[in-house]
Amino acid sequence: MTSDEIRTAFLEFFESKEHKVVPSSSLIPHGDPTLLLTTAGMVQMKPYFLGETVSPALRLASSQKCFRTTDIELVGDPTHLTFFEMLGNFSIGDYFKKEAIAWAWEFVTERLEIPRERLWATIFLDDDEAFQHWRETGLSEERILRFGEAENFWGPAGGSGPCGPCSEIFYDFGEEVGCGESSCAPNCDCARFTEIWNLVFIQFDQDKDGNRTLLPKPSIDTGMGLERMTTLLQGKTSIYETELFALLIDNISRFVGKNYGSNDETDQAMRVIVEHGRALTFLIADGVMPGNEGRGYVLRRLLRRAVLYSRGLGSDRSLLTETAGTVIGQMEHVYLELAQRGDFILKVIQLEEDGFAETLNTGLELLGGLMEQAAGKNVDTISAEEAFKLSDTYGFPIELTSEIASGRGFSVDLAGFEREMEKQRVRAKAAQKFAPSESAALNNTLDIKGTIFTGYTSLKEKTSILSLLVGNDSVGTVEMGQEAGLILVDTPFYGEMGGQVGDIGEISTPAAHFSVIDTIRIPPDIIVHRGRVTKGSFSVGVEVEVEVDRENRFDIARNHTATHLLQAALRQVLGEHIQQKGSLVAADRFRFDFSHLAAMTKEEIAEVQWVVNDRVRQNLAVSDEDIPYRKAIEEGAIAFFDEKYAEVVRVLKIGRPLFSAELCGGTHVNSTGEIGSFHIISESSIGAGLRRIEAVTGRGAEEHIGRRLLDLEKIAKYLDSETEDVANQAQNLSAELKNERRQRLALEKQLARGEAESLERKIREVGGINVLVERVAPTSIDNLREMSDSLRDKMKNGMVALVTVYEDKPVFVVNVSPDLVAKGYKAGEIVKRAAGITGGSGGGRPNLAQGGGTDKTKLDEALKEVEKYIEELGSS
Repeated sequence: MTSDEIRTAFLEFFESKEHKVVPSSSLIPHGDPTLLLTTAGMVQMKPYFLGETVSPALRLASSQKCFRTTDIELVGDPTHLTFFEMLGNFSIGDYFKKEAIAWAWEFVTERLEIPRERLWATIFLDDDEAFQHWRETGLSEERILRFGEAENFWGPAGGSGPCGPCSEIFYDFGEEVGCGESSCAPNCDCARFTEIWNLVFIQFDQDKDGNRTLLPKPSIDTGMGLERMTTLLQGKTSIYETELFALLIDNISRFVGKNYGSNDETDQAMRVIVEHGRALTFLIADGVMPGNEGRGYVLRRLLRRAVLYSRGLGSDRSLLTETAGTVIGQMEHVYLELAQRGDFILKVIQLEEDGFAETLNTGLELLGGLMEQAAGKNVDTISAEEAFKLSDTYGFPIELTSEIASGRGFSVDLAGFEREMEKQRVRAKAAQKFAPSESAALNNTLDIKGTIFTGYTSLKEKTSILSLLVGNDSVGTVEMGQEAGLILVDTPFYGEMGGQVGDIGEISTPAAHFSVIDTIRIPPDIIVHRGRVTKGSFSVGVEVEVEVDRENRFDIARNHTATHLLQAALRQVLGEHIQQKGSLVAADRFRFDFSHLAAMTKEEIAEVQWVVNDRVRQNLAVSDEDIPYRKAIEEGAIAFFDEKYAEVVRVLKIGRPLFSAELCGGTHVNSTGEIGSFHIISESSIGAGLRRIEAVTGRGAEEHIGRRLLDLEKIAKYLDSETEDVANQAQNLSAELKNERRQRLALEKQLARGEAESLERKIREVGGINVLVERVAPTSIDNLREMSDSLRDKMKNGMVALVTVYEDKPVFVVNVSPDLVAKGYKAGEIVKRAAGITGGSGGGRPNLAQGGGTDKTKLDEALKEVEKYIEELGSS
């Protein structure tokens, strides 16, 4: 049977047992902060088991995408995977052990036709009920084994949640492949037995401290690995020999001109590449982007490990993008997101791979040098300091350092490396200025459950003061002139949350007045009105009249609704991979951060702006609805993956049919026409794979465009032109300036080339190496680099350090030949020391670096520092 046939057979079998087949959820667990990634089929079922959400049916079945980080280093052997599919059937308080065992036996022996005499079962030590049900299938008593909690108790997935005893089904390959010991049985470390299905009897809810309480209704959670079952049914000894991986490996073999199965080292490299390539494809499809922490780092770690093994195969082609393309073709009929985001997936992999190439070259070169030095000293350990420098200074991951060193017979002081990392974290923390935690202090002071928010339907009302704060201290009264925080029984003021800033306005009595300049929200749900008493005094318990600044609130609402329109427009223009990564919604403007690889073109920006304004002109209805979280997601509402949502959520909907649906607790306009107009001010990068749009609406857009028109009139005046002709005038002026600059640069380059030739006679030998340390005539940094390249090439082995004054500031370039880099000469360190003398800094690669300073009177002193560095290193 093929993997597709096995998957279909499983789902159809349980559909015949009245199970509702549900689609796989994302690899990013929705609303579950206890998990980094979806690790099992039951992850999307947790809310049902816990009674937090109503299940669409009491019996469910799925084929779930899963990812486990625990086996990354093991990938490369014939069995381990990071990404896999888990087939599972689930009972939400319906059937229990009897049916789960009977149906598992029926499916395995009758539908898959696995010989009964090849099957064993394991159960939890005291689970007599499971034992009895296995006996009812006809399985003999001697092939039902009891094990403890380490082997036969499952869960929870993450730090807490549903869990319980389990029963596992094992396939027996026969005594001839076993260890030969009389004790050989399921759970033996030899190759005789393999677990094919785990039946978990969900009976408990475990908290973060490990305490277990009985669930109201026991349930069933099962998991059968599709890849493992495919291996078994296709009669293979390795998952990499199945049709799931065979085509991927064949492609790699063809690209690199090496046959799989001919060399252990080559085979391992191919397995790593295809496994990680497949995993990367699914992670990116589900919204994971490369980064330096969390899921992003897992993705980056896989990619870099695969790139390293690709280098080992000697390929000049991107084996990862080739692999990903094949995976998409193989699996898009099952997982439609692969087809929808195919181009984006390949682009992410290619860009990340290209970005890592330079880091890998430098890291391999430096690590090779470290291992050579260690071998020369008869040392077989890379020190913590050396490993940390590779990671911190050169961006070379510790995992690769460890793996490469291990392959060459070296170890890495990982414990010491972690200590170095902790020192860095302490230094970074000390460099920041932390204010005392206002939230923690207030929660220690107050005994308030929360504030009732009424601001969706009202901006003015009467209420009473629940508490008064001066700083973090509760007080009974505040007087005129005091800055304070007021907590009310209920309020129409929106407390800052979800990127939306807090409201401003007024709180008053007949004899007193309080100006609210900000409204904040303190967990769990306390709204604090911050401001100043401008008249009279206020005391706890006093009835007050509160009123939100109407114009400010409506400005914020226009911008907030526009963020929803913007996200929908971005997904329409750029693709479904667009995900919101943050926002700030203020009265005068808003910013919207989102995942996207490349800068938007002018045409894309214009199209997005047009789409949003078109929806504004259509005056679409804006409405909200409180519905169960699970239902909202199933209906297509957009949510933050990392956000923890309540069982019932507020969904903000725009248009009928829907143009946008998002989970949102903010304040909005009643129809898009109230936005007036929308204008994008800027689009920029804020990190790898992250972009930011800043925009204005309504009054803000009007003011922004008004300022731009005024600027245009000023420019026209300076050019002695009419506003209609400013563009032509500016174009002509720009052409003249560019021509002048080209002529100047050409002259500078010619002079620099001549000076480089004259400098050749100043090359001298110091300690067996060629050295040139000189000050040259003013020229650009580009010319300085070109001069250094030319001079170093003529030296063959040597070092060039040049300094000049350009635009009244010192500029440095240092160029070091590869053989000197291997001996410990670092261009970046030289530049830092020299530029530091002149009040500046610099950096770069070990072979080429540049820098700048501020004090041009200290150039001679800086050159002496370079000479000093050479002498110090030469003498050591």
